Amino acid sequence: MIDGYHQERRVEASKQESVRIFGKLISPYKVMAYFELHKWTTWEEVSGYDENLNTIRTYQVCNVFEPSQNNWLLTTFIDRHGAQRIYVEMRFTVRDCSSIPNVPGSCKETFNLYYYETDVVIATKGTDFWMQAPYLKVDTIAADESFSQVDFGGRLMKVNTEVRSFGPLSKNGFYLAFQDYGACMSLLSVRVFYKKCPSVVQNFAIFPETMTGAESTSLVIARGICIPNSEEVDVPIKLYCNGDGEWMVPIGSCTCKAGFETDNGNVCRACPPGTFKSTQGPGLCLQCPSNSRSASEAATICVCRNGYYRGDVDQPDMPCTSVPSGPRNVISVVNETSVILEWHAPRETGGRDDVVYNILCKKCRADRRTCSHCDDNVEFVPRQRGLTETRVFISNLWAHTLYSFEIQAVNGVTNKSPYPAQHVSIDITTNQAAPSIVPIMHQVSSTMKSFTLSWPQPEQPNGIILDYELRYYEKDHAEINSTLLRSETNTVRVEGLRAATVYVVQVRARTVAGFGKYSGKMCFQTLTDDDFKSELREQLPLIAGSAAAGVVFIVSLVAISVVCSRWSSPGMKIYIDPFTYEDPNEAVREFAKEIDVSTVKIEEVIGAGEFGRGVQGSPEAARQREIYVAIKTLKAGYVEKQRRDFLSEASIMGQFDHPNIIRLEGVVTKSRPVMIVTEFMENGALDSFLRQNDGQFTVIQLVGMMRGIAAGMKYLAEMNYVHRDLAARNILVNSNLVCKVSDFGLSRYLQEDTSDPSYTSSLGGKIPVRWTAPEAIAYRKFTSASDVWSYGIVMWEVMSFGERPYWDMSNQDVINAIEQDYRLPAPMDCPSALHQLMLDCWQKDRNARPRFTDIVNTLDKMIRNPASLKQVAGIPAVPSQPLLDRSVPDFNTFSSVEEWLAAIKMTQYRDNFLNSGFTSLQLVAQMTSEDLLRIGVTLAGHQKKILSNVASMRVQMSQCQSPTSMA
Repeated sequence: MIDGYHQERRVEASKQESVRIFGKLISPYKVMAYFELHKWTTWEEVSGYDENLNTIRTYQVCNVFEPSQNNWLLTTFIDRHGAQRIYVEMRFTVRDCSSIPNVPGSCKETFNLYYYETDVVIATKGTDFWMQAPYLKVDTIAADESFSQVDFGGRLMKVNTEVRSFGPLSKNGFYLAFQDYGACMSLLSVRVFYKKCPSVVQNFAIFPETMTGAESTSLVIARGICIPNSEEVDVPIKLYCNGDGEWMVPIGSCTCKAGFETDNGNVCRACPPGTFKSTQGPGLCLQCPSNSRSASEAATICVCRNGYYRGDVDQPDMPCTSVPSGPRNVISVVNETSVILEWHAPRETGGRDDVVYNILCKKCRADRRTCSHCDDNVEFVPRQRGLTETRVFISNLWAHTLYSFEIQAVNGVTNKSPYPAQHVSIDITTNQAAPSIVPIMHQVSSTMKSFTLSWPQPEQPNGIILDYELRYYEKDHAEINSTLLRSETNTVRVEGLRAATVYVVQVRARTVAGFGKYSGKMCFQTLTDDDFKSELREQLPLIAGSAAAGVVFIVSLVAISVVCSRWSSPGMKIYIDPFTYEDPNEAVREFAKEIDVSTVKIEEVIGAGEFGRGVQGSPEAARQREIYVAIKTLKAGYVEKQRRDFLSEASIMGQFDHPNIIRLEGVVTKSRPVMIVTEFMENGALDSFLRQNDGQFTVIQLVGMMRGIAAGMKYLAEMNYVHRDLAARNILVNSNLVCKVSDFGLSRYLQEDTSDPSYTSSLGGKIPVRWTAPEAIAYRKFTSASDVWSYGIVMWEVMSFGERPYWDMSNQDVINAIEQDYRLPAPMDCPSALHQLMLDCWQKDRNARPRFTDIVNTLDKMIRNPASLKQVAGIPAVPSQPLLDRSVPDFNTFSSVEEWLAAIKMTQYRDNFLNSGFTSLQLVAQMTSEDLLRIGVTLAGHQKKILSNVASMRVQMSQCQSPTSMA
C-alpha cells in the first residue's frame, strides 16, 4: 500500500517496436509498466484526435463488409507483481452499424476481451500461440454510445470507457487479447492496474500496504505492529483491506507504554525529567508528587527523597511520606493485675492519616536485670496491635510483678524505614490479687459414701496459695443447699455422701489477697451397692493373697464422672461416648432436644435425598421467627441398629457447643421419618465451595477459615473427642465464611463399608487414606495427634482451593510415599509460614506434632502480623521427589491444545485459545499473564493454574531437546 494509490499498466498504440504515451495519467494512478500491442489480420494503427483535439495514435478496424471477421490484438507479457485480481480500463469508439450504407447483417457493435495466464514469456510475433493459446474470456464489451459520422476536423466522436476485472491469478503474469468479429471501431487506450490498501498508522499500530483479494468482495487481513514505545492493549491487532483498496473494521489497538505519553497523534513521547506516567494507556505524564523526583526521561514512578517513603498500598501518584514521631504523655492506672494505659497522639504523623499503635509487653525481674516477653494469656482490649484509639486495657498480669510496656506509633511507611518505630516506654508494678480460676478437677476414687478429688494449681496463683474452698451439693437440689469444705492441699476426700447420687462440685483458691473465682460446675457420682460389690469381688484375689500379712486392703474405685451442664470453657467438659450407655436411646434423650415434627417444613432436597433444607418454627409463629435448618433423614426400611447408629450422630453433636462446630437444633424420633436437624450452612462443603471460588479469596481470608477450623478442633481435643475423618469435605461454610466442623456419624464406623475409594485401604478397613496419619493407617491408632495430621491436609486443600490431595496417586501409592518421607509441596502462592505449619502437622513422630492450641495461637499471630505471610514458599526447579511430577501432565502426550486444556480441566477456554491464534502447544508455551487477560481468562485462580502448567511445559520442552538439536 503506497499512499492509497492503485498500481496500473497502460496500453497505447505504437509503431513497430516503439512505445509512446498518449493522454496523461490521471491521479491517483501510477504507471505500473508499459507493454506493446501486436496485431494480426486487419487491425490498423492510424493517427487521429481524441475528444480534446489532441493528436493520438489508435488501433482501428472496419471490415464490416467482409464476412466471418476474426481480428485480434495481443499485448506483450504483463507481470502481475503479486496481484490476485487485475482491472482493465478500455477507451474506444464504435460506429453505429445502421449508419453504414449497405452494411450486411454480420456487422457488430461489440468486441471481446480475453486473457491468458502463464509463468513465462511465450508469445512472440509469428508463433502459433497467437491464434491457438487457450485464452479465457473476460467479457464481451459493448459501447454505451456509438457514432454515425466523423466531423470535418477528423475528430472521433462519442468515446466509451469500460472497466472489467478478472481473477484470481496465481502465475507470474498474463497476456491480454482483444478480438473484433465484425465491428467498425477504434481502440484508443488500455489501462491495466490492480488495487492496494496503503500503509497506514492507526490506533498506534503500523499496518503495511496490502494487496486486495482475489474477488471484489474479498477482505484481506493485515496484522499491525505497535509503534515504538507502545504496547498492545487488545490482541490480535488487525485491519481488513476491502476490494476497493480501502481499510475497514479495525480490531485491537496499542497504547503508549508506562513512561510515555501521546501528543494526540500516533507518536509515543517519553515523559521529561520531573514527570512520570505509571501505567500503560492514553494518559499524560504527571508532575512528580511532593517529596519525590525523577531524574531521567520515561520515568514510570518518581523516587522518594531520603527519609520519605511510599506504603505498600500507596499509588504512584501519591506523595512520599515519613514515619510518625513517638506517642506523648503516657498515663497508667493499675488495678490489681490489670492496667489501663492512655497517651496522646504524636506531634508529627509523617503526613499520613493511618497512624496506629502497637503495645509491646515485657515481664521483668525486680532488679530489672532481665526481662522476657509477656505470657500468651495476657489480654489486650481492644487489641495489642493496630490500635486506632489512644487507650488500651491490659489484664491477666501476674501480681507483684514489674512490667515494662512500650507503646509504638506506626503508619503505612514505618516498615520501610531502616530505623525502629518511634515509641515511649512506661514501667508499672502490679498489686496483690486473688488467684485465677482452677482450670479442671479430676476424680481419683469413689465409694458408696465418698469420693476423692484433685485439681491443678491455678495458672496464675498471684502469690502463695493458702488453701482451697470446695462447694458441693446434690444435683437434684438447689445450689443454696451447698456444703463448704476447706483443704490446704489440691486433693480432698469428700465424705458423708449418699450412695448412687450425683453431686455438683466447684472449687476456688485463696491467697492473702482473698479468694479467686469458683471453677466451672463439674458432676461426680458415688457408687451404687451393686457397683461397690462388683469392685469388691474383683479385689478378692488380692485380699486372699494378703491374708498372711493381716486383713489389710485398700480398694481404689473409679467412679463415673458426668458433665452437669453444657459449659464450654476449655478443659472443663469431657465427651461421653453414647455407646457406653446401656440404652443408646437414653443418650439421645439426654443430649438432643426432641422437635415437634409439625414445626418442621422441608422446602428443598439437597444431595441424594438424605439431606434437605427446611424451615423450623411454630405454625402459629410469625414468619420472621422461622429459621432455615438442614435436615438429615433416615431412609425407610431401617432396622433398630441402623436407627441407633443414625441417632448416635445427634448424641455426639448435642454435646458440643462451639461457634466452629456444627450446631444441633434437635431430633425427630417420635414420628416418621426420623430426622436430625442442624443449623443451615448456606455455602455447603468447604472443598466444593473453594473450587467454585478458585482464586477469589485473599490469604488473610483463607487463614481466617483455617483458624476457625483449628479452633473447633481445639475444642473437640479438649473434650477428648477424636474426629478421625477431618477433611475439607466435612467442613461446612455459612454465608459469613465461618467454617464449622461436621460429620460426626462416621467416626465410629470407619471399618465397615469399603465402597468409597477415598476411604478404602489395601490394608483392609475403611480409612480416609489421603487425610490419615501413618500410625492410624498402620495400627488404627487414632488420637488428637492423628487429627492434627488430617488438619495439615485440610490446610493444603484450603490453600490450593479444593485441589485433591496427592492428585491422581492411588491410595497405596500415597501410603508408600508417606512411608518414604514424601510430603505435599506448597500450593501455588502459599506463604512459607503456612507450608511450614503443614509440615509440622505431618511429623512422623506424633508426639512432635503441634497441638491444636499451638496451631490456633500460631494462626492468630499470623493474622495479627500479615507481613509474616508475604514470603511465598519456593518451588524447586527440579522436584525433590519424582512423585511431584504427578501434579503436572506430560505435554508430550498431547497432540493438540484442546487435549492439553482437557487434561488440566480448563476446556471452557478452548475457543478463547484457538480464536486468538494459540493453536499449537509451542505457541501456548510462550504465553504470559497479559496474553491470558487479552483472550478472556480473568479469574485469578484459573490464570495461576494455566500459567503453572505453561511453565512446566517450557521445562519439559527444554529437557526434551537432545544435545545435537540444542547445538
